[in-house]
Amino acid sequence: MNTLTNADLHCHSVVSDGTLTPEALAQRAKANGVELWALTDHDELGGQDRAMAAARELGLSYLTGTEISVSFAGITVHIVGLGMDHRNEALLTGLRATRGGREERAREMSDDLARLGLPGVYEGALKYVGNPELISRSHFARYLVEIGAAKDTNEVFRKYITEGKPGFVPHRWAALGDAVRWITGAGGVAVIAHPGRYKLTPTEEFALFTEFKAHGGRGVEVMTGAHGQADYVKYAGYCQEFGLAASRGSDFHSPEESHTDLGLLPDLPGSVTPVWELLESRIQ
Repeated sequence: MNTLTNADLHCHSVVSDGTLTPEALAQRAKANGVELWALTDHDELGGQDRAMAAARELGLSYLTGTEISVSFAGITVHIVGLGMDHRNEALLTGLRATRGGREERAREMSDDLARLGLPGVYEGALKYVGNPELISRSHFARYLVEIGAAKDTNEVFRKYITEGKPGFVPHRWAALGDAVRWITGAGGVAVIAHPGRYKLTPTEEFALFTEFKAHGGRGVEVMTGAHGQADYVKYAGYCQEFGLAASRGSDFHSPEESHTDLGLLPDLPGSVTPVWELLESRIQ
């Protein structure tokens, strides 16, 4: 795998908040030249067997994956797990606990939006949900676009459902150390997802990386859909500073909504160690 360059190790299916099936994602990845793929649904491993089977049928190398929501410094941070045993009981139990608060949060968001003159958003969003345990802001956004409350899902987030906006309700997720331990305990590698997205001060960001590394985290997304050129340079530098491997993943959710398609990111810089080199024995 040392010559591999086109890995896409971050995307979402209908099992969480994407719009395509695991099978359709595998086909799209293959068509776009992806050599190594991972499906990383939010707090869920229910699509892994389907994704593995689809990848095998296409001759596409595969790593198991998930994306775990954690609370850090008062915000939500995402940790991608790669190459885990997707039947590990401690990991599955942890993910079930993390999913547990989503319905209550969604109902509170719906109540807030109703007070703004947007009634029935929870019920409307359910039509976009493959797994009701995983109802999310993305499902709310799709319904609000459908009813004309915004022109696209990005506008929904800007107007209604990000921190400080009237429809946002915070949720207490897993602890950072717990998420990293669930992943590593199941034989996988933990990766900080899209760090350029988080509104952390430099001190808080340094604390995130330091604590993550102390808990056994081993990677960071350098190339990802939410990053620009400055982020590529910055987080490649963090790989050197913190002794982390670099990951690459589009964070693809939907052909209509995602800025970056599967497999179309720039290559990782030569100065970093690709995370898949830590996972060669786990590639299927």
